[in-house]
Amino acid sequence: MIKYINETVDYLKDKGFENPQIGIILGTGLGQLIDEIDIIKEVSYNHIPNFPTATVEFHKGKLIYGKIADKTVVVMQGRFHLYEGYTLQDVTYPVRIMEKLGIKTLLVSNAAGAINLNFKKGELMLIEDHINLQGSSPLAFKDVGDLGERFVDMSAPYDAEIISTFEDIAKTNNITLHKGVYASVVGPQLETRAEYRMLKIIGSDAVGMSTVPEIIVANHLKLKVAAVSVLTDECDPDNLEPVNITDIIENAAKAEPDMITLFKELIKTI
Repeated sequence: MIKYINETVDYLKDKGFENPQIGIILGTGLGQLIDEIDIIKEVSYNHIPNFPTATVEFHKGKLIYGKIADKTVVVMQGRFHLYEGYTLQDVTYPVRIMEKLGIKTLLVSNAAGAINLNFKKGELMLIEDHINLQGSSPLAFKDVGDLGERFVDMSAPYDAEIISTFEDIAKTNNITLHKGVYASVVGPQLETRAEYRMLKIIGSDAVGMSTVPEIIVANHLKLKVAAVSVLTDECDPDNLEPVNITDIIENAAKAEPDMITLFKELIKTI
């Protein structure tokens, strides 16, 4: 993997991706942040050596380098998932690349379903902890020790200082920002009523199909990390309606301006 990482990093440096401070991963339906970037360079994933290619139609598949609030950022417009047939090492490969390029902080967004019925679609949830239900770990491979400590502490995977700053920003800007536990499942099928009940019993506030692998690797690389879920549907097992993916994307787009405010204002403080 080290050989592949070096090839990818050398390619991106040759393209002008120089010393970004912050990495950002944009989740399903969450692409409007790109409009806030003073773009310097952008490269399609399928042009980057050893990079996976996004196969989900609403994931654009570009790595973007530029500035937000005078801070240099590298942004994944589209991410990778287990349900696309990738391994957990594939899914998290871009995090390793961003760290090698120079980032110290990783900000992650996703679209998620609200398990906690006090949370409503169109609102945001700051992830303060997670449950990995994807069946494995992105660190479960033979040579992981060459890239960092094998047994990574996960007692506090989300940076407390960033969480506090996000809460202050939300209060200042009158943004509803819940805090909760995110459960990451494989997908791509949505959950059954029984599965939603199980997720609630084990302590989940929201559920999605991403994020946790990237967070684990970010901690492996000792990056400061924070994540925000845009709540796109309400997962009430007693009143469950068939899921409409178009509605999920529309709800993500409605909530996205608040997420952009959080990210932009946070970046000013880094």
